[in-house]
Amino acid sequence: MKNMNLLTKLFATPRHDPIRDNKAERNLFARRALVAFIGTLLLTVVLFTNLYNLQVTEYDKYQTRSNGNRIKLLPVPPTRGLIYDRYGKLLAENLTFFGLYIVPEKVENLDRTFDELRDVVGLTDSDIEQFKKERRRSSRYTPIMLKSDLTEEQIARFAVNQYNYPSLDIRPYFKRHYLYGEPLTHILGYVARINDKDVERLKKEEKDANYAGTTDIGKLGIERFYEDQLHGTAGYEQVEINNRGKVIRKLSEQPPVAGKSIYLTIDLELQRFITDLLAGQKGAVVVMDPRDSSILAMVSSPSYDNNLFVGGISGSAYKRLLEDPTRPLYSRATQGAYPPASTVKPFIAVAALTEGVITPNMTIFDPGYWILPNSTKRFRDWKKTGHGSLNLYKSITESADTYFYQVAYKMGIDKMSEWMTRFGFGVPTGVDIQEETSGIMPTREWKQKRYKKPWVIGDTIPVGIGQGYWTATPLQLAKATSVLVNDGKVNTPHLMKETVGSEKEPYKDPLLYEDISEPTKAAWNEAKRGMYGVVNAPNGTGRKAFTGAAYRVAGKSGTAQVFSLKENQRYDASQLKRELHDHAWFTAYAPYENPHIVVSIILENAGGGSGNAAPVVRQIMDYYLLHRLPQVAKLEGITDEQSVNSAAEQSKAAENNSEEAATSGDMPIEEPISLPHEGATE
Repeated sequence: MKNMNLLTKLFATPRHDPIRDNKAERNLFARRALVAFIGTLLLTVVLFTNLYNLQVTEYDKYQTRSNGNRIKLLPVPPTRGLIYDRYGKLLAENLTFFGLYIVPEKVENLDRTFDELRDVVGLTDSDIEQFKKERRRSSRYTPIMLKSDLTEEQIARFAVNQYNYPSLDIRPYFKRHYLYGEPLTHILGYVARINDKDVERLKKEEKDANYAGTTDIGKLGIERFYEDQLHGTAGYEQVEINNRGKVIRKLSEQPPVAGKSIYLTIDLELQRFITDLLAGQKGAVVVMDPRDSSILAMVSSPSYDNNLFVGGISGSAYKRLLEDPTRPLYSRATQGAYPPASTVKPFIAVAALTEGVITPNMTIFDPGYWILPNSTKRFRDWKKTGHGSLNLYKSITESADTYFYQVAYKMGIDKMSEWMTRFGFGVPTGVDIQEETSGIMPTREWKQKRYKKPWVIGDTIPVGIGQGYWTATPLQLAKATSVLVNDGKVNTPHLMKETVGSEKEPYKDPLLYEDISEPTKAAWNEAKRGMYGVVNAPNGTGRKAFTGAAYRVAGKSGTAQVFSLKENQRYDASQLKRELHDHAWFTAYAPYENPHIVVSIILENAGGGSGNAAPVVRQIMDYYLLHRLPQVAKLEGITDEQSVNSAAEQSKAAENNSEEAATSGDMPIEEPISLPHEGATE
């Protein structure tokens, strides 16, 4: 019985207390509800905290990021400044073209798009390569030009297919155009596509932001030297775009500031006239106004069309220019370095007179050669039979080499180099284009550094006649002649007349070099008197070229040897290749009493300076003084009009000026001489 009670307790259904069970359930529900409430409250706090951060604390940050997806700042490149000649004739302009622009980040498959556009707009590998270069320097979502110079047919074909390319658009752009091409290339230079080197330089100079949206930059000449003035200041447009990168509307804008226009000192008509004179010849001419060293013309022949480089020159076309034996790519006026030959004798005369090495009346006898003291080394004169008794005036007039061999020997290379450097040889002229060589004004230190050999006295002698190691450019010779004309006043040759933007800014001479003040007035006059004799005396080497000129001229010829003759070798042009013929030099100024023009010329492999270069100088001076100046007298003002009248009045005086000079004693006249060729004729 007892066991039965135990089993009953074990297997019997337990008895429940309804009141106690309800209370437990309520407690459990309450606990669960509390946990849920606390969890919900915490999540709500987190939600509102994040909402507060998004909409209040970090509102500006996310608003900016949001705007960044729909609002863009698009750069607006400035319009490049124009270039004019001294009288306002347009030389470089901006033409409107159309290009295909793309937002690459909005294109799903660029390669496929490029392949399709080959048929639509004639896209080339060169276009794609240029696009890739431009993309590397552009900011995201900035439209980049993919194809330039679209034709009307290409524009029409793209318009038909534009629905397939929502991230591409056709837009207008400006492109540089040079109205006269070859005659002005070595002055104006050109603009071309910005390359990696340009980008690196712009970043270094902290100017890259100003070139956003700009594809071209000045590469040579005036375009490069005055890039900052011509380029202007970039602007921007704030626009709203859709998810395809298309502009929906313009929100605001900061307009760009156009580049300043530049007026050059160049006379276009004179420049073109000289270009025609040099057609078919290798050489250069510099025409300068000695009153302020403004360059009226600067011609290098042959030249090339600078428009070829604006849109990107083809590889084959560039190769032809590089391999052209006439070397049209470099400017002979500023980069061509030649032995200046006898054109430097007047400058050496001024230095020698000032140093007391010679006097105007010091004489030597010239048998046709000069012997180096304490040796048997002979230095020949260009005139085989010699010039006889020589003083300074006759030596310049007849261009006697032996006299200046003696001057060089007495003066020494140190003094000679010092003085000629002050005249502008061996140093940059300071002209406002960067394509300029300094030439060589040899010194002891220069030879040791260049050839690892000491200077010897035999090196000095040919320097006295502008030969040996000495080289100079036509621009340097024109500058030195202007210094002589102005009795030592040193102005900087320049091409800039003024810039015009919101206001005019005339050119200011930087005065890079000091004036030459030591020579007396008499020393300057002796050199000028000799140059006057070159053109006007019966025995002057340049007299024939200027016979009957309606104005008074002074000048100096020079014949630069291309190679050195051996001891007993005689120069015979008929037996030499054209490339080994002498170079012809001539430098001159006029009118003699009140110079308004200096002309320096080099004709490569043309022969003697007096017979080949001087006649060209005569044609240039005739054109400018007798034809061009009367045309522009009203533009230049009364000063030049008076000079024109003065030149005309000199016509009658010029016919008798030799006779008058002989009578007055101001201009000693020698007997006429013949000029046989010995080595090189002047």
